[in-house]
This record gives sequence, structure tokens and C-alpha cells, in this order.
Amino acid sequence: MNIVFIGAGNMAEAIVAGIVKNKVVAAANVCVTDVSEERLTHFLMKYDVSTSDDNAYAVAKADVVVLAVKPQVFPSVWPEIEGALKPDALVVSIMAGIPSAKIANGQPLRVVRVMPNTPSLVGMGAAGIAAGERATESDLQVAQKLLGAVGSAVIVAEEEIDAVTALSGSGPAYVFYLLESMLEAAGKMGLEQGISRELALATVMGAAKLMQETGEDAAVLRKKVTSKGGTTEAAINTLEERHVKDSVVAALLAAQARSKELANG
Repeated sequence: MNIVFIGAGNMAEAIVAGIVKNKVVAAANVCVTDVSEERLTHFLMKYDVSTSDDNAYAVAKADVVVLAVKPQVFPSVWPEIEGALKPDALVVSIMAGIPSAKIANGQPLRVVRVMPNTPSLVGMGAAGIAAGERATESDLQVAQKLLGAVGSAVIVAEEEIDAVTALSGSGPAYVFYLLESMLEAAGKMGLEQGISRELALATVMGAAKLMQETGEDAAVLRKKVTSKGGTTEAAINTLEERHVKDSVVAALLAAQARSKELANG
């Protein structure tokens, strides 16, 4: 399988690093294109993949083309790529807010949309994968294998991509926001910065791991930690009084609505 990445940004690098390291695709069969000579040199030296600054030339023999450019760049790069694609090439898009139908543009293209997130950079990503109108089960499996090299990858309907964007695509920011708040409080309580950072990170990762391994609901695990009249109850009561849960739900719904707005142009 010859695969070409259009764009040499952080997400493209995360996927390239994952598929080469895990031998999903041999480095010799991977090509990365970009306008930045510095980024292309980086990919060449670090991952031993081929590089090019000519998109049309690069995709001419590609079995899979990954669109890893920013959505606003798509209108300028797509015309030169579209006409150079092999008739049976699979297009995988990690661009936010651009529906598969817009990419296909009335042509019989097989398109799979993917919504990854930034923890993919450390091999712990979460991605939603959705088939366009002409994409096959085999195409979904290819995309799942690529994204599975950098974390979890689940198949969803394309109309669910906006919800995936709100939940896991933007999700790391919510966790960072929580950590930011926890560390600010730790500072006010007099904890040394290095100690509070270590404890906060271990707490978040440990809680996620506990939920994953026990299979229990978040509400059940929360109640197990919350003793009547204890310190945790005092904290949870404060969060409830200030409607924090309602605010988090509203925030995700706002992210979903914005994703739909972007998709509709």
C-alpha cells in the first residue's frame, strides 16, 4: 500500500510515526508533501519516508491519500490533487468541518473522514472514523488500521462526526482546563509546583485507567470516592451548587453546534 500525506503538520507526523513504528506501512511506501522544506527534511531524516513539494506528482501512484492540511487550505490544494488521483485511490480526510460529499464533489471518489485528537502525538489518541457515500467496509478497515497505530479508533456514522469532534476532538482541552484549575488551586493551598503537577497528572491518568479497567460508570466510581460528610463530598457539593456539570454539557453541545456550522460553510 502506497500512502501519501498531503501536509506535514503535527497530526500527519503522529500518524506517520505510528504506522512506521508499528510496521503498518513500510517507510519506503510512505510519502509526505508540504510547502515547507524544513518539515520535509524533518520527515526524511527522522522517519526515512520519501517527500515531495509536488502534490500532483506524489498522489499519481498512491493507493491512499491522507488530506492532512488545514480546512482553509483545502480549496487551494484540492484541484491539483483531484485530477491526479488514481481511479481506485482511497481518500482519508483528517480535516475538521469538511463533509465527504464536498471532497468528492460529485465524483465517484471513496472518501473516509477521520476526527483524531492531539494525544495521538504520544500514541494515546482517540479517533472517530466515518465512511463517505462510496467508501467500503474495507476502506473503513484501512483507516481504522492507520489511526489504530496512534490510539483508539472507532467507526461512527458521518452525521455523528460533529459529536465526536465535540467529545474527543476538542476533549483534551477540557481535561487541560480541569488540570489548569486543579493546579491553580494547589498553588493557593501552598503545594510546590512540581509536586502538584506530578500528583494532578497521576490522578487524572489513574482515574481514567481505573474506569477503563473496571468497566464501571463514571457516576458509580465517583460515588465510591464520595464519603458522607467527607472532603470529597464538600468538593462535589460545591461543583453541583455552581452547576459545573450543566456547564460541561452545554460546552460540548456548543462545540457540536460550531462543528455543524463549519461543515455547512
